[in-house]
Amino acid sequence: MEAAVFNPTQIHLLKMFSYAKTDAAFEEIKKALSLYFAKRVSDDMDALWDSGEWSQEKNEAVLDEHLRTPYKQ
Repeated sequence: MEAAVFNPTQIHLLKMFSYAKTDAAFEEIKKALSLYFAKRVSDDMDALWDSGEWSQEKNEAVLDEHLRTPYKQ
């Protein structure tokens, strides 16, 4: 079995989670991280839109894609 090597961010998060003694504290930390990453995605999409790398046409193309694998019977 190979030992996991954590980067500094992962180590910091593990230390932070050690202070979450209740389910409520855990949920607060989880919500804060979710909000952080949602904002990052939103900011990155805004940047793509502003640069012209993303457009309404690309939005429509993504909506029309069929990405599911067909089931075999």
